[in-house]
Amino acid sequence: MNDGSGPLIVQSDKTLLLETGHDAADECRRAIAPFAELERAPEHVHTYRVTPLGLWNARAAGHDAEQVVDALVRFSRYPVPHALLVDIADTMDRYGRLQLSKHPVHGLVLTTTDRPVLEEVLRSKKIAPLVGQRFDPDTVAVHPSERGQIKQVLLKLGWPAEDFAGYVDGEAHPIELDQDGWKLRPYQEQAAEGFWHGGSGVVVLPCGAGKTLVGAAAMAKAKATTLILVTNTVSARQWKHELVKRTSLTEDEIGEYSGARKEIRPVTIATYQVMTTKRKGVYPHLELFDSRDWGLIVYDEVHLLPAPVFKFTADLQARRRIGLTATLVREDGREGDVFSLIGPKRFDAPWKEIEAQGYIAPADCCEVRVTLTDSERLSYATAEPEERYRFCATTATKRRVTQALVEKHRGTPTLVIGQYIDQLDELGEALDAPVIKGETTNAQREKLFDAFREGEISVLVVSKVANFSIDLPEATVAIQVSGTFGSRQEEAQRLGRVLRPKADGHMAHFYSVVARDTIDQDFAAHRQRFLAEQGYSYRIVDADDVL
Repeated sequence: MNDGSGPLIVQSDKTLLLETGHDAADECRRAIAPFAELERAPEHVHTYRVTPLGLWNARAAGHDAEQVVDALVRFSRYPVPHALLVDIADTMDRYGRLQLSKHPVHGLVLTTTDRPVLEEVLRSKKIAPLVGQRFDPDTVAVHPSERGQIKQVLLKLGWPAEDFAGYVDGEAHPIELDQDGWKLRPYQEQAAEGFWHGGSGVVVLPCGAGKTLVGAAAMAKAKATTLILVTNTVSARQWKHELVKRTSLTEDEIGEYSGARKEIRPVTIATYQVMTTKRKGVYPHLELFDSRDWGLIVYDEVHLLPAPVFKFTADLQARRRIGLTATLVREDGREGDVFSLIGPKRFDAPWKEIEAQGYIAPADCCEVRVTLTDSERLSYATAEPEERYRFCATTATKRRVTQALVEKHRGTPTLVIGQYIDQLDELGEALDAPVIKGETTNAQREKLFDAFREGEISVLVVSKVANFSIDLPEATVAIQVSGTFGSRQEEAQRLGRVLRPKADGHMAHFYSVVARDTIDQDFAAHRQRFLAEQGYSYRIVDADDVL
C-alpha cells in the first residue's frame, strides 16, 4: 500500500496520524494498536504516539520490531523517517536483554544476553540491594522477595526485564463458567485468552463492556483460589452477585473482606480501602495477601491502584495477576508501575468499536456553559486561588441549569454527579431527590440503587462514591456539576455510568455543566481529553438555551 495512498502519516516526532475516512483505516488501526498509544481521536484524523512503554508492551505480547516496522511502512502515505525506524528497532531490542528466571540451584536469577548491560545496571545504587551473589559474568542472584521491585527499577533504567520465572499454580479450586442462556462476547473471550496466554497483564475495556465477565473467564481458566480487589463494598457485592450468577461458584465459596466483614474463602473479594487502612504505621490487612495460596489475583479498576497495594503487588510476582480497567490513564503517571508489577496490556478495545458492535450505548456528550452573574464573577475574581475552583464549580447559577436539564429529561433515569457535598445536598433538596455520599451506609446505598434500577426513583444525586463499579444499567442521563479538578479518568468513569446498552436502544446523554471564563472551563477541557481520544465529541451549548 506504500504507493502514496495509505491512511497513515508517520512523523519523525513519533506521532502517527490516521485518516479515519480511508478505506484501510480499520485494518491500519488493528496493525498499529499493539504498539502505538491513541492520544486523540476527534472526527477525521486520529493521533497515535509511539513510546518506549508502548513498544515494550508490544514485545511482551510477542510482537517484534519487524512487525512494527512493516505495519508503519505498509500503511504510511509518505516514506517513513529512517531515524524513527532505527529508533523503534533499538528501543524494542532493549526488552529482554535482561531476563528473570528460575535456576535449579540458585533460585531466582537475573541473566543477560548482553554482558555490558548487566554491568551497567549492577552499578545502579537502586539495583545493588536487590541482588545477591554473581555466579558467572552473565548471571546474578536476585532475592526472591525483590522480583517485582527489580522489574520496576529496571524499567525506569530503560532496560525492562523479561520475566520467565513463571507462576505457582496456587491452591486449586474448581470454577466453571455457567453459560446457560448467555455467552461470552467475542471480545471478552479474546481478552481472557490474551491474559491467560501471557499469565499476567492488563485488559482495557470501556465502562459497561462487561469487565467482570472477563475476570470470571480468567478465573475459570485458572481454576484456583482467587483474590479480587475492588474499589468499594457496593462493587464487592456486585462482583459476588455476578460470580454466583455466571459461574459454578456458590455464595458460601465467596468471601467479602471489607470494613463490614472479614471473610476469607476460596474466592475472596476485598476493597482497596480496607487493604490500605493504616494502624500505628502498619497495614494490618495486607496479611490477606499471604493468608492463602492464591492462584490468581484480580485488580478491578487497576488505574486506581493505591500505592501500598502496588508495594505489596511487588511481592506477588509468582501469582497470576489480571488488571481490569477502562483507561490506563493514571493522573500520577504510574503507568510504568502497572506494566512492571501487574503486567503488560494484553487486550485493548476502543470504546467506539464496542459501541459500533452494539455492546455499549451511543452517547451524546454536551458541555453546558454557564455565565456567572456579576456578583458571582466579582466574588470569584477576589477569592483565594485555592478556593476558586470550589467557588465557580458550586455557583447557584449551575443549580438552576441542572434543574432545567433534569426537567428536560423528566421520567428518564438520571444521575446528578458532583464533588462537593454541600452542593449535592442543595441539589438533592431542589430536585427532591435522594443523595448518596460517603456517609450514606452501604445498606442505604444498595436500597436506593435498587429503587433506581426498579424505576421507583428516576433521579439520584451522587458524590464521587458512584464513580466506580456501580452497575446501574438503566441510567440514561448523567449531569456532572463538579469533579476532581481536571481528572480524565473520572470523566471516563462518569460517562461509563450511562453506557450500559438500553433495552429500548436509546442514546445516553452526558452533560457537563461548566462555568464560563473560569478555571472550571480549563479543567473541563483537560477532563474531556481522554474521551475525545476515544472518539467522543462534545457539543457546547449556552445555558440560556437550556433555561
